[in-house]
Amino acid sequence: MASTLLYLIRHGEQSHSPDGGDDPDAGLSAVGEEQARCLGRRLAGIPFEVVRHSPLRRAAETAGILSAYLPGVPAEESGLLADLTPVPVPGQEDLVPRRHRWFLDTVPDSERDYGGARLDAAFSRLAVATDTPRHVLLITHNFVIGWFVRHVLDAPWWRWMALSQNHCALTIIEVRAGEPPSLITFNDTGHLPS
Repeated sequence: MASTLLYLIRHGEQSHSPDGGDDPDAGLSAVGEEQARCLGRRLAGIPFEVVRHSPLRRAAETAGILSAYLPGVPAEESGLLADLTPVPVPGQEDLVPRRHRWFLDTVPDSERDYGGARLDAAFSRLAVATDTPRHVLLITHNFVIGWFVRHVLDAPWWRWMALSQNHCALTIIEVRAGEPPSLITFNDTGHLPS
């Protein structure tokens, strides 16, 4: 049976305003653009079926740069890759170790994914095996990748918080019909300058 390889990428480094404030939909910094070019050179030649990216500007700009290295591969915005943060369902906060709870209290309402339900649904829709080999490039955010990896490893609910992905690092998940998904590589930065 053929496999689907999901190439999960955290967008390139985003720009920050001179006053230190963060624009949640900022574009890429010069460093982020270079990270995307380095990744593009590494991924060139892989027969991707599609590039899907989060609706946020930094992910769309990363996809745009990568597309220059992947001629003919369509790039599509996908709400499945939105910047979400799994938080406990109300009344189940005790499932998260106390040392992490303070952070979850700071998550804006628009980014809250109770119990990771939306990200579980996204994984189910994206991690689909078919009869032919597939390579799918997904450009998203740190917590989304952490949640997908936690799902693959069948780790406790809150473990996504201990998984940090560098900008433009490469994580690959393999999906085969009738088998649990496999983690091929996590947070590979070999293509990025030190």
